Formats: sequence, C-alpha cells, structure tokens
Amino acid sequence: MARPLHRGVLGGGRLSGNIQDYLEDTQMKIKTDKQDFDKNSKPSSDPASLSLRNPFQFLLSDNTPSKQDSVENGFVAPDQYTSSNSRNRHFLTLLILKFSLILIVILGLTVSLLWTISLTTGGSKSPMIRGYRRLQEQLVSDLWDIGELSLGANKVKDSEFCSPEFENFVPCFNTSENHELGLTEGKEFDRRCGPMSKQNCLVLAPPKYKIPHRWPTGRDVIWIDNVKITAQEVLSSGSLTKRMMMLDEDQISFSFASSMVDDNIEDYSHQIAEMIGLRNESYLVQAGVRAVLDIGCGYGSLGAHLFPKQLLTMCIANYESSDSQVQIALERGLPAIVASFASKQLPFPSLSFDMIHSAWDGVEWDKKDGIYLIEVDRVLRPGGYFVWTSPFANIPDSVRDKENLKRWDFVRSIAKDLCWDLLSQQDKTVVWRKPSKKDCYASRKHGSGPLICKEGHDVESPYYHPLEACIGGTRSRRWIPIEERDTWPSRATLSSKELAVHGVLPDDFAEDNINWKSAVRDYWSLLSPLIFSDHPKRPGDEDPIPPYNMVRNVLDMNAHFGGFNSALLDARKSVWVMNVVPTSGVNHLPLILDRGFVGVLHDWCEAFPSYPRTYDMVHADGLLSLETVKQSRCSTLDLFYEIDRLLRPEGWVILRDTTSLIESARAITAGLKWEARVIEIESNNDEKLLVCQKPLIRSQASSL
Repeated sequence: MARPLHRGVLGGGRLSGNIQDYLEDTQMKIKTDKQDFDKNSKPSSDPASLSLRNPFQFLLSDNTPSKQDSVENGFVAPDQYTSSNSRNRHFLTLLILKFSLILIVILGLTVSLLWTISLTTGGSKSPMIRGYRRLQEQLVSDLWDIGELSLGANKVKDSEFCSPEFENFVPCFNTSENHELGLTEGKEFDRRCGPMSKQNCLVLAPPKYKIPHRWPTGRDVIWIDNVKITAQEVLSSGSLTKRMMMLDEDQISFSFASSMVDDNIEDYSHQIAEMIGLRNESYLVQAGVRAVLDIGCGYGSLGAHLFPKQLLTMCIANYESSDSQVQIALERGLPAIVASFASKQLPFPSLSFDMIHSAWDGVEWDKKDGIYLIEVDRVLRPGGYFVWTSPFANIPDSVRDKENLKRWDFVRSIAKDLCWDLLSQQDKTVVWRKPSKKDCYASRKHGSGPLICKEGHDVESPYYHPLEACIGGTRSRRWIPIEERDTWPSRATLSSKELAVHGVLPDDFAEDNINWKSAVRDYWSLLSPLIFSDHPKRPGDEDPIPPYNMVRNVLDMNAHFGGFNSALLDARKSVWVMNVVPTSGVNHLPLILDRGFVGVLHDWCEAFPSYPRTYDMVHADGLLSLETVKQSRCSTLDLFYEIDRLLRPEGWVILRDTTSLIESARAITAGLKWEARVIEIESNNDEKLLVCQKPLIRSQASSL
C-alpha cells in the first residue's frame, strides 16, 4: 500500500523552503505548461471541466496568522516573515505579497479560461485531453496551496456545533411541521426536503454517549444513552419484538429466546418457515430467500435472529423523535433506514426483496383501495413471500367485531386481485406468495383488481415518486422467480446472462471485483496500524482480534456495482454495507440488489434518511467528481456536514478521488475537527485517498 504523507489535516502540503522561490516556480510552471499544451494539443469538443467554489477566497482575507498560531497548526513559516522587524515593514511586505498572489491567481484563471474556450470551439477530440485535464487540475491544486500560504493557520473556519435538539433529529422528517401544514392519514411521516432541511453545523454526541460494543456483542447489548429512549419507554414496549428487551442500569439487553416473555423471536421465525413449508428458518436460503424487508421492525430482533442464517434484513419505519425503531436497530448493527410509504414509493426499484415482513406495524393496509399492498407487490420478487402478523388477521367468524372482519376481508380480497397465493394461516399470522409467472394477471376477470402499470409508469428509479395504483415490475427483464436464482452466496456473482439484463459486460464485472478485493486488502492494512496508533485502547478493553470488528455499519456513498460490499464479505469482515446509488449517476441499484445486497437511491444534496451517529465507516469512490460535475444545488461542505452527521464518533471516512479534489477536501476536514491523512496510491498519479477519523465530542452537559 502507499505510504502515508504528513499526519494531520494538511498531510502532504508543500510548506517548507523560501516562499518567493515557490511563487516564482509556480509562475514559470504555469507559463511552461501553457506553452507545452499549445504546442502539442488540438481543439476538443469534450473538455474536462472542474468546478471550484472560489479557490482564491482565502487571499482576500484580512486576517494575518501569528507565529504562534502557525506553529500550533503544523506550519513552519519562513524566517523572513517571522522575524522581529518593525510593524510597518512587516505590513508592507505582506501587502505586496498578497497583491502579487492575487495577480498570479487572476493570471492562472485567465489562462485556464482561454484554454477551455480554445478547446470548446474546436471540432475534433484531442488525444491530449488527458494532459490538459492534468494541467488544469494541477493549476487548481497550486491555487489552493497559494491560498493556504496566504492565509496561514486560520485558512479554515471551525464549524459551529448544533444545538442539543439536533442530537437525534433526521432532516426532511419534521412531523411537527407536517402536522402544522395539516397533513394527516400518515402523510405527516412523509419525507419533505427543502432548502431549510440542511444542517450547516456539527451534531454533538449526547452527554453520556459511549462507543458501542463490538460486534457481535453490540447486537445484543447497547448503551441506553446512545439512543433517545427513556427507561419507561423500554418497560412499556408492547410489540412482539419490543418485548425482547431488558433494562440493566445503563444498558439495554435483547434476548431471542427468553422464558420471561410470552413469545420469542426464535419460535416466531420457526413458525414462518413451517407455514412456507420448510423445516425451519435455516432452510429459507435454500428456498431462494436472501433479502428481507421488515416494515415496522420493532427494534430489529427478527433481522438479528435471521442474520446468522445468511439472511439480510432491511428495517424500515417512520421517523420517531424518541423510542425509534430505526435508530435502535442501527445502534445494534442492523440495516435500517427511515421510510414511509403513506404517499410516496419506497426508494427501491421493483422486484427488490425475496420476503417482506409486517408485524404489528400500524399500517392501515385496508385504506386507499389497497395501494399500500400494491406497493409491497411492486418491490417483492416473483415467487417471494409476504408475511403479515396483525391483531385482525385471520379472524375467525366466531368473533363478532364487524369492523375487524371487514378489514380482514378487504386485505384478503386485494391479495387475491394481486394474484397472491394464500399459503397458510396460523394464529394472527398469514403468509402469501407472489406468483412466479405472469399468467394470472391476464386470466383475471375484466375490471377486477389493479391494472398492469403502463411502460412510462413502471420505472427502475422510483426516487420518492407518488404511489402508483397499478401492478409494477411485470415489464422488467429482471422478472426472475426466486427459486430460479442462485442461492446465497453464489448469488453475489451474477452470471453472464444476468449481467446482460443489466447491460454490464462480464469482463468489466470481473475486473471490478478483482480491483475491489485488492482495495479492501489495502484499506485494512492501512487502518490496522492506525487503529492501534491513533485509536487509544479504551480502559478494560483487550486488543481486538482481526478483522478488529471496530467497523460494523458501513455506508458506501457511491456503490457502483456493489464491489466494495462483495470484497468485504469475501474478506470475511463482520460488516454489512448500505449501498447508495446517487441519483446523479448511473443507476446500478437493481444489479446490487440482485446480488443479494441492500441499498437505496439517494440525492446527496439532501439528507440521508438515517439518524445521527449510525455508521462506523463512510466510503466513497469518485463521489466528489460526480457531485462536482453534475450538482449545483449544494457544496462539497454541505456533503461533508452530512457525512459528519451520519458518522459515529471514532468512525472512519475513506474517500478516493482525483488528486485535486482530495487536496481540496482535506482543507474542509480541519473545520470539521477530523484527523485526516492524504495517502498516495501506487502507480496512480491521478488519484489519492483521504483517510479520516472523527473524534468523540460530547455536548457541554457532559461536564455536569
């Protein structure tokens, strides 16, 4: 792996030597690069553009750093500027220097603009475009360095901390505001993102926050002060999964098979398997089940129990200001996001899950002509199972509650119209199976049940589109019954036939897997010494055993084919990955889900639907380039604020991108108070890594 540069937020910066020599060298470099480029290049119609938000803003600052400040921040100023000369001479020298720097910046930007114009007016693509891009990126990097030199230690303004009410707040899910707007019938839980939903501040950890237990201990025991829940809420939890909790001083313990509760999750999951026709839940994988969507998951106990069975369960639930199902599930190291489908589609493409589970979730399935069940059908794969446990499910005729009987009859009727096969009914649990073939839809009586979605209404990128009252996914080339797909873990490696459905060449897919396996080995070899050198061992803890298990929840912000996820599993890391496909890029989410992973579509100019402090590692390959080119609604700083909100204290950030963007991003990390290093990549002069760690900073109340 490449060697690390200087430690700190400015690792690798050129800050030694005589500054005047450096400026002269920079001027000569710009002039020479322009002459070389003009001599060797031809005009191009496809120039590479680099968006930069005021790279010379630091030159216009009136603040001049002191020698003490420079030393404290890792700078060593040249002697001629730190001597004890008179104040007037010192001021005049700095004034001349700043004026010279501004002229250099203006000259550099003018030259870059002239190059761009000459390229865009040409009619043929130049073989020197790569060289042009390198020159332009180097120019930007030089301008940033000049700006840093002119401003010194105060070049990055420290970010402000959010007020305490933001400790557990999820932007875009303001139920109080939605109530004031008069939204009801579940719409108050809908996601509403606007200009005011951005948080331009750092979210502090609660006063008594503690680093979570390592996996798998963290699955069964969490610190009560890490989540917003009271002891009374723990003791009064009443659902099937919530009753699996015990309060023990400052911790919450979860039990799968406790004699202290009426029901337990092991018996319940065993019952589901038997209703499908299997011996027990361990055989679900052989039946084609890998990905499970748990609607209203309680605190994730079903997913925690199924995880050792090679089943990956995604929890979705409404935003809750306290006693949150999603927040606690994530604290336990289980996949979860805040999601509501009261009026909008879920951020998943059609045919995404092998099983959908709903138990005591409060969803009014009999409302709005069954449109919620139609949305379930959209994301359920052919041959997949819908498991429903409800107080009015499977009500015997002897019960004379006409209202509940009416609701039960309606749900059964909609399920029949969707061509679902009723497999079994036990107690208050019912299991349906979605058809593997499409014949049933054509054989229905005319006018009975939802229509098949028209081609324009059945899309693979349903990013919070309005709910559709039609059957989706039937036109997709991904209509493959779960019993015909490879079982896990073979499913992770798609066949050439399956790749053709996604428009991906087998060679490209294989190369991507090989590259990510190598990258993960390099990442872990890089983090391993950092864990012991930069991450002090907590009192009472023993040295972790490889793979160190300090990382459990991983967020991949630009997942591509899901290769990072696949490589982590191949390396036997005890992690799960939330694969995010940016809406500004190519939509590979269907491919990722078909591999047996979990993920969502997301616009990174908006807040991610998760609580603060929910991921141990945030990874992004090429995201800065993607967002810089295609986004104008938000800045790179906005993106970093969001990363900081999602990242747990002592969590890691790994960014891979072009050298110029990484060098620009490292300056932002100082204001965020992250520890950061810029890492060179062997045999790659175009890209670098930025490896960061977020410190643990609690709110001021911690000192009380």
